[in-house]
Amino acid sequence: MQVRAKKHLGQHFLTDKNIAEKIVAGLAPSDQLKNVIEVGPGMGILTDFLILDEGINLKVVDIDKESVAFLEKKYPNLAGKIISGDFLKLPLNTLFEDGQQISIIGNFPYNISSQILFHAIDYVEVVSEIVGMFQKEVAERIASDPGSKEYGILSVLIQAYYKVDYMFTVAPGVFNPPPKVKSGVIKAVRRTDDVFKGVDEKVFKSIVKMGFNQRRKTLRNALRPMLRPEIMNEPVFDLRAERLSVDDFVELTKLISNK
Repeated sequence: MQVRAKKHLGQHFLTDKNIAEKIVAGLAPSDQLKNVIEVGPGMGILTDFLILDEGINLKVVDIDKESVAFLEKKYPNLAGKIISGDFLKLPLNTLFEDGQQISIIGNFPYNISSQILFHAIDYVEVVSEIVGMFQKEVAERIASDPGSKEYGILSVLIQAYYKVDYMFTVAPGVFNPPPKVKSGVIKAVRRTDDVFKGVDEKVFKSIVKMGFNQRRKTLRNALRPMLRPEIMNEPVFDLRAERLSVDDFVELTKLISNK
């Protein structure tokens, strides 16, 4: 039995077991973090490696009922741990015992990959790491550094919560059906420092979005509606958004919010 890849779900099933093993190897050792939720397992190429580690408490979630039926037959030992539903609607703080830390892993559907990250951020207190496959362009954007052309809103908003590493690139030919673009695997580990101490996260996000929505303008022009006259001449406003790190944006938020 095979599961038919469905275009409307953005499914591209990974077929290379070596790559699957490398992705799973990106997770923290199970003696450090044992609760894992796999998103969109499809026919289980990542699952095959995840179940080899008896220290992992694994649950999988797939919105495709055909995949769920396939997985239930393939993995009878996962009975009760195969979730049929939309990951983006799952309350991640109740998937395992309340308050327990979890890892998220998956060959993420391209059409919802960014939403998966933002859903994880909504539960950042329990989601300690994410290892996943993205469209290469998106993966590079998430992991990019200030000053690069890829650096933008997604980079800052993810890196404010997680330390991101670009692991490796994956060619289209190892998927069925092959996507039209290359893929990239990233690992994101929750930051241990309190980035937002004394800062309103909503204001921070608004400043980041406004700054990059007019990224060719200086921050003085891009953020003009938010600036008080007494801070208009601060040197930071001579810069463009792409020059600022996450920590710089935090300091900028403090400057703008200081009444």
